[in-house]
Amino acid sequence: MTVESLFPRLEPLLAQVSKPIQYVGGELNSVVKDWDAARVRWALMYPDAYEVGVPNQGVQILYEVLNEQEDVLAERAYAVWPDMEKLMREHGVPQFTVDGHRPLAAFDVFGVSFPSEMGYTNLLTALDLAGIPLHAEDRTDEHPVVLAGGHTMFNPEPVADFLDAVVLGDGEEIALAVTAIVREFKEEGEPGGRDGLLLRLAATGGVYVPRFFDVAYHEDGRIASCTPNRPGVPAVVQKHTVMNLDEWPYPKRPIVPTAESVHERYSVEIFRGCTRGCRFCQAGMITRPVRERSSGTVQRMVEEGVRNSGFQEVGLLSLSSADHSEIKDIAKGLADSYEGTNTGLSLPSTRVDAFNIDLANELTRNGRRSGLTFAPEGGSERMRRVINKMVTEADLIRTVTAAYAAGWRQVKLYFMCGLPTEQDEDVLAIADLAAEVIRTGREVTGRKDIRCTVSIGGFVPKPQTPFQWAGQTSYEVVDDRLRKLRDRLRQDRRYGRSIGLRYHEGRPSVIEGLLSRGDRRVGRVIEEVWRAGGRFDGWSEHFSFERWTKAAETALADHPVDVDWYTTRERDEDEVLPWDHLDAGLDRSWLWQDWQDSLHGEESLEVDDCRWNPCYDCGVCPSMGTEIQINVPAEGRPMLPLTVV
Repeated sequence: MTVESLFPRLEPLLAQVSKPIQYVGGELNSVVKDWDAARVRWALMYPDAYEVGVPNQGVQILYEVLNEQEDVLAERAYAVWPDMEKLMREHGVPQFTVDGHRPLAAFDVFGVSFPSEMGYTNLLTALDLAGIPLHAEDRTDEHPVVLAGGHTMFNPEPVADFLDAVVLGDGEEIALAVTAIVREFKEEGEPGGRDGLLLRLAATGGVYVPRFFDVAYHEDGRIASCTPNRPGVPAVVQKHTVMNLDEWPYPKRPIVPTAESVHERYSVEIFRGCTRGCRFCQAGMITRPVRERSSGTVQRMVEEGVRNSGFQEVGLLSLSSADHSEIKDIAKGLADSYEGTNTGLSLPSTRVDAFNIDLANELTRNGRRSGLTFAPEGGSERMRRVINKMVTEADLIRTVTAAYAAGWRQVKLYFMCGLPTEQDEDVLAIADLAAEVIRTGREVTGRKDIRCTVSIGGFVPKPQTPFQWAGQTSYEVVDDRLRKLRDRLRQDRRYGRSIGLRYHEGRPSVIEGLLSRGDRRVGRVIEEVWRAGGRFDGWSEHFSFERWTKAAETALADHPVDVDWYTTRERDEDEVLPWDHLDAGLDRSWLWQDWQDSLHGEESLEVDDCRWNPCYDCGVCPSMGTEIQINVPAEGRPMLPLTVV
């Protein structure tokens, strides 16, 4: 049955809302396919505002991969702002896609990509506006399968009651596999109805259906077990890993937004995964192993992407882009190709010990020279040893010296506050480090206009990392340490005026911590917050700590747990964690040992990068059937020495 566009009903509302262009669609490279010609129809949602969601690489890749299939249709959706939500409710307009303005409830699969836990309340808004029951158990054969992915889904338990299915890891292959299962299910007459389809998905071992698992609890609140309640459902669900990224050169035709967005560039992912072993970094742990795209594929992708979009900036993306074994060739090749044009190149993610001034000069050959950002993460060398971020003060000073000498005037340093074993002195060391950066910059350049911005975020322990057992530092302690750091910088009359300080208060991190390591009982808190008006919790102007804490008191009143139990409490080795039945490939005993090693402080054992050193048995490659894919063998890797002035 043909599904008509909602735009005639939506258009009269546009003049009454802020940024109406975000709801119009029609962007360059967007796709609207014939509804009746499609056998499987996907709605892909990024649960945040259009300006944040439209550049998202994951959604753009899946949108293109799915729409390349002849009998598959995929459209995009984003969270609507509260002013639009109010009008939609008043006029009975359901949640829609921006491509064909079709109602979400009409699709076969409603796929949601979660980059952050703070978007959970936006999911509930979209479901409610779409007329889809909030709870998976209340949905019928008429409703789409609500399927979620993204990094936060390595612990989906806080939103498990709202989801029909979850996939872990890379999306390209599993999206096509899910499509094939849905297509076959429909062609066979939908035997078994909704449960029949979900059982087919769960039986693969690569799709998690929360409703098919029962969770039991001990009297003290800890989890006793999480086990399947249906025959044929595997007890453990594995992540998906795409090998040979050269076979997946997406996006080829990136969406060009009609409204201003947070990133207006063509982005190409030059490799996935990271084996640096930073203990706090969930992204580095869950995306292993490292898989590089070849320099030739990167060059072709950039040429095609720029030609098809007209973007004037190219971002070379990864968790640590300068670590690519062919980065020198990639940068030089692109710089040669676009020299004399208006196309600029950027390396958004660069480690201090991987930065190279020759590389930076290649990327800025067209004259675009913005500030440089580095992330030492910990203020003291002891702290950096604890988190396995093996960057010394000498490394940092040597790097910024080279940058200032080469013409840069602005450096941004990113740190975290509230890390395990952290003391006041570790945070105050940030002030000393920043002052030394300014002093060195002035000395090497002979100029006074040298600037350094210190940006600090609160640390949140994440699932599937060595710190998943750690107690989160209370927001009172974090805020107190940040005030002391601010005062130390203000008291520095020589360098303080040249150092900017940006930080986030600790209370939002507490809620992120609750959602990161919570279990299914936290779903009641999320729903309570949403019913009390919670929307766009990742935006400071919309976030309310009081709303969350009040909701937690109400929703958890009948349980022996509270916000502190989920956040500041340290876990024991034998405690069943909410995500233990979801396999990222990491050996649990290896993670625990790395956590114990981190507690040794100065004696903490360094975990080397296994790209260039022997395997240290994290477990990913043998358990997932994968291997590291780099384009230059360890013995032949090109060294990128710093040019120190």
